[in-house]
Amino acid sequence: MALRHNVLLFLCILPFANALYKQWIPDTNFDNATNWDKGSVPCGNDQVVFLAERKVSVYVETAHTITGMSLPVDGELILASGAGFTVREGGDPGCGSGVTAHFKDPESLKWFDPSMWVAATTIDDLHRGTYQFSVHEESVPCQYDDVVFREATSFRVDISSDHDVPVKSVSVLGKKFTSSYEFSQYLTSNSGKLQFHGSSSLKVGASGCDDVTGCICDNSGNRDKICSNVKCDSLECKKPLHPVGHCCDVCGAVVNIQFSSSFNFESYRQRLQHLFLIQHKYESTQMAMSKVSKEQRLLRVIPLGATQEIQVLLLDQKAGQEAGKLAEALARDIVHDVHNHGLNFGITSAEFQASSGASSSEAAGNSAGVVVGAVLGSLLGVGLLAVVVMLYRRGIIKIPRMPSIPTFSKWKNSSDIGELGGTLDQGFDNPMFDKPTMMPEEPGLYGTEMINSITLTQSGVHFVNPVYDETDFSA
Repeated sequence: MALRHNVLLFLCILPFANALYKQWIPDTNFDNATNWDKGSVPCGNDQVVFLAERKVSVYVETAHTITGMSLPVDGELILASGAGFTVREGGDPGCGSGVTAHFKDPESLKWFDPSMWVAATTIDDLHRGTYQFSVHEESVPCQYDDVVFREATSFRVDISSDHDVPVKSVSVLGKKFTSSYEFSQYLTSNSGKLQFHGSSSLKVGASGCDDVTGCICDNSGNRDKICSNVKCDSLECKKPLHPVGHCCDVCGAVVNIQFSSSFNFESYRQRLQHLFLIQHKYESTQMAMSKVSKEQRLLRVIPLGATQEIQVLLLDQKAGQEAGKLAEALARDIVHDVHNHGLNFGITSAEFQASSGASSSEAAGNSAGVVVGAVLGSLLGVGLLAVVVMLYRRGIIKIPRMPSIPTFSKWKNSSDIGELGGTLDQGFDNPMFDKPTMMPEEPGLYGTEMINSITLTQSGVHFVNPVYDETDFSA
């Protein structure tokens, strides 16, 4: 009882869903050395060049001294407090001989590139750099997520898609937009046009996930765009796995969890984090937990509709033939934990597959496994019976008739078959002799005396053959 109370208290203090904060990584800041082709921020002896034909919004954090600057035709410099530029005459002794520094082109940075994002459960985790690992489709913002572009940064992102891209909120330059109207106004501003571009529009104001068991990300409609930005590694494991929502096969393990309405997605994620991943032997293991939809098929052929389950993807940092072994060990620990404590967290059963070829399943408690097996068996039996009846009524299949077999009692009661010590076998009816009225009217051949010569004896029916005379054989 104490364990159950602790579990309920744990559920009350956690968020109700699996929505995340997704933060855009790149920026177009002047002070970011990675944005320059020379790998360093221009100094007093350098010439600065922005591509004339490109659009760009650049954030400047501090004051800079340069020898000159070539600006784009369409662009902006966002100056923070105290930031600016001065031209130095006579050169800068600490800057070297001077170079021409080109600002890198941000035009190719795409919204649907999973490597451009990091994710965290809370905004504090985002600021601390405590990020979550996700499958590729969920690395890109989902419709329930809050999108964050870091404060004191500018950017340029291509949002090209076949349809609008919905998110819960967007934060730009420290301002959070939660309504579609307000954000659409920002998109028409000079900064908005320079920061967001592409064939589709970003829609803000989508409802958050209000399902305590978690929500499906549903980025599958943009899977091709997402996976086109992912390069898959070559694998050496025995049986690579293909998790739902991931673009590449992996060496590791996947745990599939069936749950009830009392399951809490975030509380269980926290349990796995603090019970297993905190252990020293698993500290290098990555975990991606998702709610997914899977199509169910009878005998792997007949579709039975889709069902929702929790997918836990586990990857370790080992390479070669050792890849996936640590993840498999963790998967076994998780499935064993479900067997012992799963019912306390609303879990009915769990199974895992590993890239080594191993697999296993556990019900959450013995009684639960028996009940689930009985229910599934009953449903399968009823379903098969219904299919057979339907096919029979439509004439697609026919049930053959069984041949009629006389019963022993019928044989026993028949007057034509004698029992041991009963009446004798009288043979079969012969219309030539048994019924005198049916004999042909041939005078002299079948006379009255011949008919009267037919007698019954203990050995059966005895008669005289009119064709032969007994005296003929006595000679």
